[in-house]
Amino acid sequence: MIIKSSKQNRDGSRRSWAFLGLLAATTLFLGGCAGTQQAYQTTAYQPASLNDVQVKVSLSTQNVYVEEGNRLLMATPTCVGRVGYPTPVGKFKVIFKDQFKRSETYGYWVRGTEAHPGESSHEPAGGGWTYVGYPMAYWVEFTPGFGFHEGPVWPYPRSHGCLHLHDTASAKFFELVQIGTPVEIAQTLPEDALYARDVKRPTDYADPDPPPQLMISQQFFQQPRDTVLLPVPPS
Repeated sequence: MIIKSSKQNRDGSRRSWAFLGLLAATTLFLGGCAGTQQAYQTTAYQPASLNDVQVKVSLSTQNVYVEEGNRLLMATPTCVGRVGYPTPVGKFKVIFKDQFKRSETYGYWVRGTEAHPGESSHEPAGGGWTYVGYPMAYWVEFTPGFGFHEGPVWPYPRSHGCLHLHDTASAKFFELVQIGTPVEIAQTLPEDALYARDVKRPTDYADPDPPPQLMISQQFFQQPRDTVLLPVPPS
């Protein structure tokens, strides 16, 4: 407005389960859920080599799994494409990254101190308007026109085909991938059985956007985000 090898051998699965336990425990310690005073957080770990990182997306669970071999680096919820705007399925690679990306289709029409939501193809009457795209911070494109980016993580499909990431996950995901990182998107994945039940979903998806004056400014991208990748613990 956001994939390749499976864990087949028993030893690899045991290491993955042990690592998931640590990941889940850390996430529960740092993150909150509905009804608590703690803020939602996303835990992510440093890879030993960026060249071995791969991304997998399950459309059925709306989860993103970032892995390095048998090691889970990050598991975070996403929001996928709604009916009529499907998220592409298949195997891709990261082709472009842009921390300051703005939408070319959806955004705001600005004139003086006025700023109204709208589409780039529908300029308001009266003339003198300038279109400013909706911020899509930490854009990671995997096929032309589709990518991961910061946005509300609804509990059901609601995007225009892109993959929304919570603002506690977007900057970390951006750091974990590079041009050429494999991305696999499927309806279901083996990782769902291993990790899905421990992925906590944010509850702030319906919060209103910040004021338009912030959304149309460069200051939106300059707001602090958590970029800390934790040291990888031993298997």
